[in-house]
Amino acid sequence: MEMHNIKEVAVIGAGAMGSQIAMVCALHGHRVILNDIAEESLTQAKDSLQGHMNRRIQKGKLTEQQVEEAFDHLTFDVNLAAVKDADIVIEAVVEKLDVKRELFATLDDITSDHTILATNSSTIVSSKIADATRNPDKVCNVHFFNPPLVMELVEVVQGPHTSEETAQTAYAFVEQIGKVPVLLKKEISGFIANRILGKLMDEAVFLLENGYATHEEIDTVCTKALNHPIGPFALMDLTGIDVNYFVRMQRYQESGDEADQPAKLIQEKVEKGELGRKTGKGFYQYS
Repeated sequence: MEMHNIKEVAVIGAGAMGSQIAMVCALHGHRVILNDIAEESLTQAKDSLQGHMNRRIQKGKLTEQQVEEAFDHLTFDVNLAAVKDADIVIEAVVEKLDVKRELFATLDDITSDHTILATNSSTIVSSKIADATRNPDKVCNVHFFNPPLVMELVEVVQGPHTSEETAQTAYAFVEQIGKVPVLLKKEISGFIANRILGKLMDEAVFLLENGYATHEEIDTVCTKALNHPIGPFALMDLTGIDVNYFVRMQRYQESGDEADQPAKLIQEKVEKGELGRKTGKGFYQYS
């Protein structure tokens, strides 16, 4: 099996996930194009990344030269055609299947036959996307965790359509950018971490909705008794309560089981626009 060497990376979606994935790749010497349909999102991403890098310089984790070189490797572009020469494209857009399928179909037209098209989806398996392309063997899941600049693990998921070469190349790429890959040879919605985490979050929401404890108390139990670095409600605020909502809606659409619908509490938060850190309020208040 011959694996092609990944030199140029494209990341689609300049939110917190996409922008940090792009910076991780740039810090490890890859040429990176960060693409988004909104110029404003790219500007915000650049400012946010500069802030993250400045803090690392202040803490002595990175030098000014390392940061300068990383930004030299990183291009911000609203034109999707700019990704045409990428060896791997990592999609990090909204967690909606129809949006991802449309994007992958377009990417399939733009990119080379050797290009790996990877989705960073936290729950949607790539077999639901791959048939929107002419080269389904080049499609897989490469799932980073939030925040990508900090979290070490990346789940690489080989669907039934994904070639062994694609899976192994993606796995090797994750190692190249200093992360710890785990390769799932069999796909399942939510993969490993989020299936386990989902059970924890469901139980946490049940306990809160039924008045057994406050969200602060539940988070305290998880951090102090279970030794989790962050409680489930603080984590939902960090990743975005809307992400939890979209994941559950996707699962409900797949299963038709009413039990898979988002919890009423989660629905109410989304309807109010209380999505966590990014809106200034979720389960907690943020300045």
